[in-house]
Amino acid sequence: MTEISRLRAGATAVVDEAYSFVCMHCGHGWEQAYEIEHHTDADGRAFVVYVADGRIVPSPLNRPTCADCGCHVVRILRPGRVASARGGQGPASPLP
Repeated sequence: MTEISRLRAGATAVVDEAYSFVCMHCGHGWEQAYEIEHHTDADGRAFVVYVADGRIVPSPLNRPTCADCGCHVVRILRPGRVASARGGQGPASPLP
């Protein structure tokens, strides 16, 4: 898919980012890829929209929430860290 075909109305660019997350309360780990759309509002101010799995979502950098326990004490890591910590174990495995 080309970058131009991925642009929603009003977007000037799309950047792909992925993050790994680890809940510091329950140890749950997960990874998520995002399309970050860059926009400009009517007053010329830049803003971004995060899209995950085709849906607009809040920024994962502001207040990430653990899907398992609801805690907001979540560490954000570079992509691939959760998969490497699991060492090929299934997705339900807790991090060490």
